[in-house]
Amino acid sequence: MDSNEMLKKMLENLPAKTGKSLAAWKEVLKTKDFKKHSEGVNFLKKEHQVTHGFANTIVTLFREDGQETVDLVQAQYAGKEALYPIYQKVLAVVNKLGNDVTITPKKTSVSVIRKKQFVLIKPATKTRIDLGLKLPDKPVGDRLGNSGPFGTMCTHRVKLSSASEIDEELIAWMKEAYELSV
Repeated sequence: MDSNEMLKKMLENLPAKTGKSLAAWKEVLKTKDFKKHSEGVNFLKKEHQVTHGFANTIVTLFREDGQETVDLVQAQYAGKEALYPIYQKVLAVVNKLGNDVTITPKKTSVSVIRKKQFVLIKPATKTRIDLGLKLPDKPVGDRLGNSGPFGTMCTHRVKLSSASEIDEELIAWMKEAYELSV
């Protein structure tokens, strides 16, 4: 299942999981004036007990004001099409980790969430994807670098220029990040 299919499934499950359709949530958000994405997400989580993954998706789609989410990922890889196979391979790996993984495209990156975000996929340049990982207490090394521009969203970053770099070592780190995101 690719990210577009996962988003479609998430939106199908939205009413059952949150009590409202996407249109209804957009109406709720229209009554507020949030300056930042995180303010809208925190509002839905605190005031309406929406899980982080659903809250983030609702706010993202609300802020895009009708733009198809598939366009979010396509826009990220416009002019960087050579990186798309890397993105697809990362998705294939994280989708095998468990049925509780949520893929949430944003304007410049894609969050991979369990209960918390554990992977962040960002096409950083025309030749490189930055893969953020949430691995607290894991030492930084040559390949598993510090989080760099991700700040506190991730603890580490791996720079990927080829799908072949998604090897057993990187898959093990993604699995570890998944297991820690409960």
